[in-house]
Amino acid sequence: MNLLTFFLFFTVNTPDDMARLNIGGKRVTQEQIDKWKAERGYDRPLYWNAAESGSARLTRTVLWSARCRLMALQFGRSDSGRSVDIGYEVRTRMWVSLQLALPLFILQLIASIGFSLLLVFFRHSRIDFWGVVLCVVMLSISSLFYIIVGQFLFSRVLRLVPISGYAGGLEAVRFLLLPVFSVAAVAPGQRGAAVPRDVPRGDRPATTCALRAPRA
Repeated sequence: MNLLTFFLFFTVNTPDDMARLNIGGKRVTQEQIDKWKAERGYDRPLYWNAAESGSARLTRTVLWSARCRLMALQFGRSDSGRSVDIGYEVRTRMWVSLQLALPLFILQLIASIGFSLLLVFFRHSRIDFWGVVLCVVMLSISSLFYIIVGQFLFSRVLRLVPISGYAGGLEAVRFLLLPVFSVAAVAPGQRGAAVPRDVPRGDRPATTCALRAPRA
């Protein structure tokens, strides 16, 4: 996958095209392109450097500098004008995403398994039928719709939680309540439909519930 990504980014979209896009403007000179490539190490050959000797033929290439360093979690700097440190951005911003993803995963898991077990417990009943209908209806609606409705109802109308933004420390809970519970509330409808439908009735094993030929 790493090699495929490199092929798409550097073979289909060449470093010269990347330089023109990042420098901007219609009158980009070749000197500007060469300078931009040299600053980021894109002036080297892509896969094999025949001008070097030994292992440098492989290491002094764009493939090694741009992709193989990712295996050691060395992300380098971005190619944009700001040239920010990608590793620093990941380390500082990952905790915000984790605060949202971890409780969301736990609540979705609890809600999905609980609703599925409820449908199995009341299988072949009206609760089972209408529960599956509810799952299909909720599955047909995008999660973005529930998020927008939740923002309008709980933020603009009731003013219980902020509609956007973020704060550090315990104040972050106020901003996490709406997205976490909005997505977790629809988890049973989007995952609860995957309930075994052909569970045999009774306490007998499934092999004893098969049709048998009538006795003579």
